[in-house]
Amino acid sequence: MRAVLRAVGELSITAGLIMMMFCAYLLWGTGAYTQRQQVRLQRELSAKVTGEEPAKLAKIQLGKALALLRIPRLGRDYRYAVVEGVDAEHLKKGPGHYPGSAMPGQVGNFVLSGHRTTYAAPFNEIDRLRRDDEIIIEAREARYTYRVTSQDIVTPDEVEILAPVPGKPDIRPVRAFITLSTCHPEYSAAERLIVYGVLKKTELRME
Repeated sequence: MRAVLRAVGELSITAGLIMMMFCAYLLWGTGAYTQRQQVRLQRELSAKVTGEEPAKLAKIQLGKALALLRIPRLGRDYRYAVVEGVDAEHLKKGPGHYPGSAMPGQVGNFVLSGHRTTYAAPFNEIDRLRRDDEIIIEAREARYTYRVTSQDIVTPDEVEILAPVPGKPDIRPVRAFITLSTCHPEYSAAERLIVYGVLKKTELRME
């Protein structure tokens, strides 16, 4: 009996260690991958902004850098290159832009999705955002400053948040919106945490 209990105890300890190592990988190992990708993507963006070609909106290839995201409420060092696409491979690199939704600053809904717990968790703290907080998008042609208007919790099948006017698919947009989406609660995909905003200011870059 003692031998059985000892064996069970040893297996439990081993299983616990394996689980801890797996959790450590999810939290830190995946984050290291994202950080490496972010270094590359932010260099790519910097080259586009300072390059000799005229700055303009253009179609971005999936997985490529679209713009730089900054959210002052989340700290002075908060900055992420936004990639085009929201498939799993894209979101491993950082926040992703829903293809087909509006581009930065355009009339319509600029929709972003990001991880909340793994792969550097870029949207881990967007629940801290309050009304009138700023969300800044540094694109090649301009800096766009959006103003947070509200938050919501929705189910994954509520795709109306992706509409040109968030939540109102039958209305034609006349303003530029931004929508941030992430899983809710933490460590679960049962729901989605949504942050909405509207364009507050546009600052064109000098060519």
